[in-house]
Amino acid sequence: MLFEKQLAELESYIPQLEKTNPKVTHSNVGWQVDHALRVIRGVAKQLEDSNPSEFKSKFSFPKFFVMLTKHIPRGKARVPKSVRNENPITEESIREFLEKTKLQVDKIEDLNKNTYFPHPIFGHMNKKEAIRFIGIHTEHHLKIIRDMLQ
Repeated sequence: MLFEKQLAELESYIPQLEKTNPKVTHSNVGWQVDHALRVIRGVAKQLEDSNPSEFKSKFSFPKFFVMLTKHIPRGKARVPKSVRNENPITEESIREFLEKTKLQVDKIEDLNKNTYFPHPIFGHMNKKEAIRFIGIHTEHHLKIIRDMLQ
């Protein structure tokens, strides 16, 4: 399965959802796990729902930088409402969302190569780029969690 290792690591942090470290971020571990899962599932769902014939590739320097360096600078972007959770984050809600995310991710491999995810800054990202982005974005949040727990 795509992202198997990252999803397993996110799952391993579920018992520590309430932990915080204000030296690293204002959010807690639960918010970081929830947000990472929301992005994975959201991108996978948008790939599935997209029309490959509408894909439009366009150069974006921010996309080029992130894809090349595999690094997302901390604190530079605002979280879109679509991947922000306004509800309480519990072990039960995260476990349920994790299972839904795994089911959605399983669909990616069978999709057309020109299915796409419309990123608000990077523009259209085809399946290959979107998979790479999900990996980079998830690793970004895993690093934050690791730093929080040190």
